[in-house]
Amino acid sequence: MGLEDLRSIIEDKFLDIVIEILESAPDKLRLILKDGSFIDIRVSQKIKNRFDFHWERRHLDKTIYRYDNFPNTRFKKLKTFPYHFHKKKENKVVESSFGKRLPDAFIDFMEFVRKTIKKS
Repeated sequence: MGLEDLRSIIEDKFLDIVIEILESAPDKLRLILKDGSFIDIRVSQKIKNRFDFHWERRHLDKTIYRYDNFPNTRFKKLKTFPYHFHKKKENKVVESSFGKRLPDAFIDFMEFVRKTIKKS
C-alpha cells in the first residue's frame, strides 16, 4: 500500500472535502481541503505500514490533528503505542481509535476530517 493507493481512495471517497492533491516528495502527499486547511500524508518507503497524517489548521482555528505510528518513546504508556493521535495541539497526545493498518487508518482519519469540517 503506497501513496498511489491512497490517491485512489481520495479520488473515490473524499472529493467532497479535498480540492487538490499535490505530491510534495516521493513519500508525501499534500491535500488541500475546501475549508482552506491542508493534510500532509507521509508513508514510509523503508518501513512497511509506517505512516503519519497531519491535518494543519493553526491558521484557521489554532489546531492541528495528527495520527501516526512512529514509535515516539514519550507515548509508550498509551495502550495503542506506537499508534497515537495529536488532538488539537502538538503536545496533547491521546490513544487512538483509528485503524492500525493502511488503508483503514487513512479512511478512518479522513472520515474524522470530513465530520470535523461539516461541524464547523
